[in-house]
Amino acid sequence: MRTLRIVEHISLDGVIQHSVDDDGFPYSDWSAPYRTAAGRDAVLAAYGERFDLLLGRRTYDLWSGYWPKAPGSPMAERLNAATKFVATHRPDSLGWGPAAGLGPDLVEGVRRLKAQDGPDLILAGSSTLTSPLLEHGLADALLLIVSPVLLGTGKRLFAEGTPARAFALVRSQTFPSGIVFSTYKAAGTLQAG
Repeated sequence: MRTLRIVEHISLDGVIQHSVDDDGFPYSDWSAPYRTAAGRDAVLAAYGERFDLLLGRRTYDLWSGYWPKAPGSPMAERLNAATKFVATHRPDSLGWGPAAGLGPDLVEGVRRLKAQDGPDLILAGSSTLTSPLLEHGLADALLLIVSPVLLGTGKRLFAEGTPARAFALVRSQTFPSGIVFSTYKAAGTLQAG
């Protein structure tokens, strides 16, 4: 059985958007000033040697325009080799492979993938897939790579109405650039006092 980890670069105010789409987001690649070799190595370790990706269609389209042509690096090699499972209504148009559509039901598609043998699944770059996966208890862990910035606008990791959940801190690592890696394990329903 596979595990599903959500890995996101995130601002202090919860924004994960990095690209200037057609929605007027003004801060392309805002995490770049905080990147270091040590941070890169920590991201590579967090992803692992082998993994498959779970991507929304927008992230898939953005990444497929960059990673296949990116300069050679361990991250480029791993992302290009990973099977990309994509939430899409157009699976026949997935040119960056190996790739496959998740099917018409996101939750059932992810349940099916998790029940199979294979490498861990990593969800990255999606502001729309995170909430339903958490709602249905399908995410096993969450790695937040927090940059010391407030953006005030942009797509956020957790949508309004995401069900309350508890997480247990597994590990935390800080870097001189101000980035904090926090790894959480899903811990069930929220117990309010």
